[in-house]
Amino acid sequence: MLSIYSMIVISRRTRNSVLVYSKLKLLITASVSTWSPLATAFNTRPGRKLNLSLIKDDAGLFGVPELRSHDGFYAMRERTVWETEKLISEACGPDRTRKMVEIFDELSDTLCKVADLAEFVRIAHPQAAHSQAAEDACVSISGIVERLNTHQELYCALRAIVDGGDKFPMSSLDQHVAQLFLFDFEQSGIHLPETERKRVVALNDSILQVGQRFIAGAVSPRAIPRDSLPQNLRQFFSVDGDQVLVTGLYADSPNAMVREAAYRIYLHPDKHQEYLLSEMLSSRHELAQLCGFPTFSHRALKASTAETPDTVNQFLDIMTQRLHKRAAVDFDVMKKLKAATNTGSTEEDLAPWDTPYYTHKVKRDWLQVGSTEFSPYFSLGTCMEGLNILTNSLYNISLISDELAPGEVWAPDVYKLAGIRTSSFF
Repeated sequence: MLSIYSMIVISRRTRNSVLVYSKLKLLITASVSTWSPLATAFNTRPGRKLNLSLIKDDAGLFGVPELRSHDGFYAMRERTVWETEKLISEACGPDRTRKMVEIFDELSDTLCKVADLAEFVRIAHPQAAHSQAAEDACVSISGIVERLNTHQELYCALRAIVDGGDKFPMSSLDQHVAQLFLFDFEQSGIHLPETERKRVVALNDSILQVGQRFIAGAVSPRAIPRDSLPQNLRQFFSVDGDQVLVTGLYADSPNAMVREAAYRIYLHPDKHQEYLLSEMLSSRHELAQLCGFPTFSHRALKASTAETPDTVNQFLDIMTQRLHKRAAVDFDVMKKLKAATNTGSTEEDLAPWDTPYYTHKVKRDWLQVGSTEFSPYFSLGTCMEGLNILTNSLYNISLISDELAPGEVWAPDVYKLAGIRTSSFF
């Protein structure tokens, strides 16, 4: 599903802000009077189409024939294993007929095209069978990747062409790509003895699985006995038998007691979550130490834009210093608003569960504009057209609404886009 959030930020309630809004409204009205084909597709709710084709079978999820059912993920996983082994043999064998980086690029693509698809289906598909099969595929592919990252023979083959050159001519881009693949190897401890390499693989697998369980637990509803919540608050939450379910922070509720109850219940310490987090942090630290890094943050940031944890800390310190005074002013405004709204409250009463609510309230009061007034100018189609303008300007790629084949998606309101290069980018 595609979700787009838009917000217009206009200065505080002054005559100028009203003028700015009026001009903006006229400008947008003029520019969106005619919808493009892309905007039209997203602004028109699609209906379910009947399969009138003479072909009995559906195309399969996202046009992948194996995914006519969730069992197809297991077939894709097995095929990926077979193709991976074939490419490894080609890279390590004496009869190689193409550049090493081409084999590594195909190896990476073979794994990623299954892993990325499975990860999206795991998150987005509404049916549990598909979600579970996709999750199993994700775990399997991740295990293969970590095993390859400690594959000694494959590493030596790549190391040889980086140090001594390939028997096929390499461009500067080929050399850079080879260096990146080599770095991936070495940060996974490829240089370690066999016992420690196996430990690295086991740690990576544990970190992946424990991390997934921790994330799933972080967003799951919290259940408490019904009798432990005051009767006047139960009506605001879901009730399941003798339990009350709290599914979030209820940050937009105007009732302060509801916000406080949701905050305290939803974020209450969970021993199982603490155990998972401790296990993940411990495994990350051990992994970093085995691979020659002081901490896991050093390993994660290596070859990134930031490069080191010190750079990240400096950035955060600078941001904290520059934003501190502005944040203090904002908090002062929220305190005063709460004091004015709630009789008997003082300016010191601003609680953690108040901040999101009063932030939204202050913005709404200052703008003096309801979302219903500007939302017509920011329809899903208009936002998608804006995204199309960006991709076209940056990459010469146009987004075009494409026809769906039977069985490609699981609901009629899932859209299919084709990315078409309008001209040569390079």
